[in-house]
Amino acid sequence: MTFREWRLPAALILLGLIPMVAGAGRLTELSTGPVVTPANARFVADPLPVVLHVVGAVVYTILGAFQFVPSLRRRRWHRRAGRVLVPCGLTVAFSGLWMAFAYDLPAHDNDVLAGLRLVFGSAMAVSILLGLAAVLRRDIAQHRRWMVRGYAIGLGAGTQAFTHAPYLIAVGEQPDGNVRAGLVLAGWLINLAVAEWYLRRPDHTTRSRRARQPSADAH
Repeated sequence: MTFREWRLPAALILLGLIPMVAGAGRLTELSTGPVVTPANARFVADPLPVVLHVVGAVVYTILGAFQFVPSLRRRRWHRRAGRVLVPCGLTVAFSGLWMAFAYDLPAHDNDVLAGLRLVFGSAMAVSILLGLAAVLRRDIAQHRRWMVRGYAIGLGAGTQAFTHAPYLIAVGEQPDGNVRAGLVLAGWLINLAVAEWYLRRPDHTTRSRRARQPSADAH
């Protein structure tokens, strides 16, 4: 792997670092018999969905970042990693939906944000399933597009940390209500916009055209 190939996966892993560290902290808290507070009561009462979500997200974020490396996409590693990533990504999406339905809303959230989580959790699951369906029929170009979109949604929590940062600096407290919903939505939309830009770059478009040819390797 060259330095140039390393830059993108490194950036993606760094983007996901904040939610991964927060998730690891949550799992550590749950494993040590935490003092129940309003912030963690829902997780203590029903830890399974959050445990699945955190573990799935860590694997999906790290392993998924290396799927963007061209030299790995030309090897069997890419396909083998994909067999891990699909169930991990679906675990992240469906456990997120599970938490949206099963947990009471935290103090800073509202029904708008709950609805957005349902929409984007469903969109992530659908993207991954469409990507899987595409590769099974050997449509590699569509497979890449849908998997990139699913990964962009899955990495939303990383970007949302940065959309919240200016508000926290300016106001000095956590946003709530529609303001928080808007900042969370911005994180997802930014990621999807970047994903579409990435998919429409001239070099990526050329590779997609080659992938449609019969001689292209299956991923």
